[in-house]
Amino acid sequence: MAGPSRAELEVMYRVSLAVHRVVRDAATSPHRADVVAMGADGTPTEALDRLAENEILRVLDAEGVDWDLVSEEAGRVPRGGDRTLVVDPIDGTMNALRNFPFFAVSLALGTETLGGIELGLVRDLHRGTTYWAVRDEGAYCDGRPIHTRPWVPNGEVLVVNLGHRATERTVRLAGQGRRIRSLGCASLEMLLVAQGSVDAYVFENSNEKTNLRSTDIAAAYRILHEAGGGVTDALHRSIDGFPLGVDQRTSVFAWGDARLPPSLSEAGLL
Repeated sequence: MAGPSRAELEVMYRVSLAVHRVVRDAATSPHRADVVAMGADGTPTEALDRLAENEILRVLDAEGVDWDLVSEEAGRVPRGGDRTLVVDPIDGTMNALRNFPFFAVSLALGTETLGGIELGLVRDLHRGTTYWAVRDEGAYCDGRPIHTRPWVPNGEVLVVNLGHRATERTVRLAGQGRRIRSLGCASLEMLLVAQGSVDAYVFENSNEKTNLRSTDIAAAYRILHEAGGGVTDALHRSIDGFPLGVDQRTSVFAWGDARLPPSLSEAGLL
């Protein structure tokens, strides 16, 4: 990789490293779980999220880039650029606060919609593993190419968001899949599909206001596409045009093998 994409990806990588340091240093703070404000989406913002978001803004200023920012906590922050960095400072905040080792920082650079995302980078803040992709240049984990896996009927492993908010459809799917996981970090769960660890990821809540935002999925969306998979909503409708912001929400069905969505639909599971 060369040219502007490489330089931009390196900036995003340095941002992710800075967030990792902040999270590591905050691990022993007695205030790491304090609610300090309401996020732009109307949900409580934890102190850890705000620390990470502030660090992202600090590094962007230090790097001299003018990208606008869309963040889960601050909403849209105009910075004079013609592209937007879509950020979830801590994806899987509850996991982080409870010391469950599955949370990440998610960064995606593009314009206007999910389909306009050109670069995606997700850093696992527990393992220190970094996933990234540039449009039409493949997907990588710590420099090694990653790919989705072929679907084997009756042998699938699915990641399904469960709990009291899940729709009957997702609960039914969980009851039929051979193996089910539910881990609480959308970006990393989608990347399990991208690296071939699982076959699909489903997130659909009965209350649409508790579904996913672009900040949750933008980076993983690009990485999964580059790894050979695909993403729609839970009804198989395209979300390429889903806007980069925090005001709208969507269900998600992410798969590794294009044969899987029709199969699940025919079985009445999606």
